[in-house]
Amino acid sequence: MPPDPTRIRDLARLPKANLHLHLTGSMRPATADALAARHGLPLLPPVDPDQPTPHGWEVFQDRYDAARAALRTAEDLERVVTEAIDDNQADGAGWVELQVDPTSYARHLGSLEAVIEAVLGALRDRPAGLIIAASWGAAGDHAERLAELAIRYAPEGVVGFGLSNDERLGRTADFVPAFRMIKDAGLLATPHAGFYHDAWHVREAVTLLGADRIGHGLTAVNDPALLDLLAERRVTLEVCPTSYPPFGVVTDLAAIPLDQLRRSGVPVALATDDPLIFGVGLTGQYEIARDHLGCTDATLADLAQQSIEASTAPPHLKTTLTTTIPTWLKPPTCQN
Repeated sequence: MPPDPTRIRDLARLPKANLHLHLTGSMRPATADALAARHGLPLLPPVDPDQPTPHGWEVFQDRYDAARAALRTAEDLERVVTEAIDDNQADGAGWVELQVDPTSYARHLGSLEAVIEAVLGALRDRPAGLIIAASWGAAGDHAERLAELAIRYAPEGVVGFGLSNDERLGRTADFVPAFRMIKDAGLLATPHAGFYHDAWHVREAVTLLGADRIGHGLTAVNDPALLDLLAERRVTLEVCPTSYPPFGVVTDLAAIPLDQLRRSGVPVALATDDPLIFGVGLTGQYEIARDHLGCTDATLADLAQQSIEASTAPPHLKTTLTTTIPTWLKPPTCQN
């Protein structure tokens, strides 16, 4: 017998944080279309979230680049950021961390600083922080330049530094100086790792880059000693369920090793990555964990708490969010 829908807790009301969200990938489809039309660019084909056909990185990158090309002014960036925070708040996110590599937007806005300032302006007075990211395909000295900017703008809302894009494009060692700067400045280190590369890549992100969190990191499950290291150091994995089947990282949603990670004591924060591309927001990621990965409401509440604890939200906000999670867990009432 299927569960009584009147007794299923509303996951949009579960307090949580979204710690892995890229600027272009956060766009609403309607906004992507509107901005493309404004700038005389072709519209993106619609996304069908029910057809996550494996297509490889190049197809994804082409689609992402086409969407990013529509972001040409500070007003464009501000619109996307504002809508992204609104959408995440509607999904129960009390804190959002938006990740931006300013490099690709700078040619339209005039400088790296102009991009960062536009995003920070839109984030001001919102429950959110900015993570500046370099690309795995960037040179080490460019990453250092971005790290310098992250440190410079930390008083205005930059909370961390990451590495994004296809991890196969670069060597971890090339980014050690940039991450050393970030760690010395007391900012969060959160590189992507362990998406295509095996567990050794996640280990390098921790031991060489000092990662506090890892974007994705699923291949860590192939190394029990690494799982112990992640658990011991409380390195949180930012797991974005809808990102994996389209690339063949897992065969289907049910194959995501969430339970294995949790049983190993590794902190996990569910996140969205690129909802424009994959068609699923933050509440939808939690629904996947419930419907495809067998998570109980208590487990979902624990995942939400881990996302908040791993965030850079101010301490008072963390306290407020975590103390309201038990309210969500109260037994739902039947509706007549």
